[in-house]
Amino acid sequence: MRTRLTDLLGLRRPIIQGGLAYLARAELAAAVSNAGGLGQVTATTLEGPDEMRDEIRRVRQLTSHPFGINFAIGHRPIDDLLAAALEMGVPVVSLTGGNPAPYVDRILASGAKLMVLVAGVRAAKKAAALGASVVIGVGVEGGGHLGRDDVGTMVLTRRLVEAVDIPVVASGGIGDGRQLAAALALGAEGIEMGTRFVATEECIAHPNYKQALLAHDIHQTTIIERSLGRPGRTLPSPHVDRIVESEQHGSPVEELLPLISGERNYRSAVLGEMDDGFVWAGQVTGLIQDVVPVAELMDRMEQEALDAWQQGQRVFRP
Repeated sequence: MRTRLTDLLGLRRPIIQGGLAYLARAELAAAVSNAGGLGQVTATTLEGPDEMRDEIRRVRQLTSHPFGINFAIGHRPIDDLLAAALEMGVPVVSLTGGNPAPYVDRILASGAKLMVLVAGVRAAKKAAALGASVVIGVGVEGGGHLGRDDVGTMVLTRRLVEAVDIPVVASGGIGDGRQLAAALALGAEGIEMGTRFVATEECIAHPNYKQALLAHDIHQTTIIERSLGRPGRTLPSPHVDRIVESEQHGSPVEELLPLISGERNYRSAVLGEMDDGFVWAGQVTGLIQDVVPVAELMDRMEQEALDAWQQGQRVFRP
């Protein structure tokens, strides 16, 4: 499965694992990289630079393949974390959720490849102009924080492919090989998955979270934080109902922040207290039917993509 993305990053499969706050740790990242994709470690939910260095060492103990570090801009200052990652010589850095400009020069100077997550054409063009190697376009179907334009992955992917010359990666609502084939048919060079990788054996998410992904359908997700201008898609819960109700009633920011804190996310995602917090999830939850090892998932996806390609050849046979 060779594309410009695989050539650029040294991958065997054009599949990238998303940042996944609190969950994208060494075990998951290494499993994805060992299976031919690009695993990533989440940076901004680590305690600090020392834990960042330790996590990078753990990844390197578990895999000899390329991996990345994901930085979510805007949640906390990232300069010290970024400096630690670059000092360790990480091969790939991804930036999500904010303006990448203040960080680009030092990332590129280190020799790392830069990926920037965007939700629109304007941001993609800016990222390419700044020197990004890859743009990841996330559609409204995705889990976690999304763009404010409510544009679906299929439409967004086509627009981005037309707008920039660097490789485009499709993200948002993707969880199987047929969707991988569809993304490639749209002109993308690969896909990024977040929610689907939560439901794998190597992910440290609590079993309650994984089972909730199996139990919910495509229409059973909820958007929160829209009133703050940073919408994000979650699984429903009594706590999510409280968040939505507060937003609908126009509660001030200082009342909303304790409800949407990282601690509330951690409580559900890692500790399994599903009713007293929230977990991010895309609409792909309705396509997830099992919790499997990463390697098994990615082998299956490659076969599904091949099956989809062969079906297309039969359909378009002259």
